[in-house]
Amino acid sequence: MFLAEEAAQAASKINTFDWFMLAFTILIAIGFVRLLGARPKRNLFAIGFTAVALILFLVIDYIMITKVWLA
Repeated sequence: MFLAEEAAQAASKINTFDWFMLAFTILIAIGFVRLLGARPKRNLFAIGFTAVALILFLVIDYIMITKVWLA
């Protein structure tokens, strides 16, 4: 009985936090696209800050998927 529970826990490597990370990455990407589409006056600081955050989250998501989920 205990071996089956341990095997089930080992098989599920996806945590709730992982889903939140993916959701935040999508939200940051949507915000980045909206900032780039702003026509009257673009806020360059916001665009740069969002670009850095998006790159960071994309790298973290890549590491999370390749090293944890597919391992």
